[in-house]
Amino acid sequence: MSTADLFDELPVTVSRETLAPGAVLLRGFAREEGAALQQAIADVTRQLPFRHLVTPGGYTMSVAMSNCGALGWVSDRSGYRYDALDPLSGRPWPAMPAILRKLAVRAAVPAGFAHFEPDACLVNRYEPGARLSLHQDRDEQDFSAPIVSVSLGLPAVFLFGTPSRKDRPQRHRLQHGDVVVWGGPARLAFHGVAPLADGEHALLGRQRINLTFRRAR
Repeated sequence: MSTADLFDELPVTVSRETLAPGAVLLRGFAREEGAALQQAIADVTRQLPFRHLVTPGGYTMSVAMSNCGALGWVSDRSGYRYDALDPLSGRPWPAMPAILRKLAVRAAVPAGFAHFEPDACLVNRYEPGARLSLHQDRDEQDFSAPIVSVSLGLPAVFLFGTPSRKDRPQRHRLQHGDVVVWGGPARLAFHGVAPLADGEHALLGRQRINLTFRRAR
């Protein structure tokens, strides 16, 4: 099956926008699954409540985080890394719910990345004012796999640049159910999220939840 055929199979409620070579925005891709995804996220965060991590420089992140999957992403004074165990409890991370894994796998295909199998899912909670500064995802061992990012709840302004920090990033308004996938030549693009504007979402209230799937090892 060709890449064009895969694009043709997208539901009529989903549109595909190219952000850069290797990077696509699938508008509305996860919208219909919102309630089921919310339940899966609640199951994960009951086991591993959201926490505000500390950067190696000693700053507390405004975005709260949980993890699920074989590996979890960790930030503390000793650095950024993936670990098979939660360093606070010494226990494995919650298992990745099947509905989350399947969503990531399905979203990667029309973006041109068949056979994506994530081993880590970062669950990020943005409350009004929270932001994510421009950065590259470089802690993974496997750069051949894409990043799959799912937006739920309040809209956000996604900043997406190039592998060079000097280039000014594009600004894309992400709505509930939008999915961004980037890999290949865009895999190390700088990206971030502008401060979240206040509001009230019918399903998730005054917050945005972002699911970021990676193949870390």
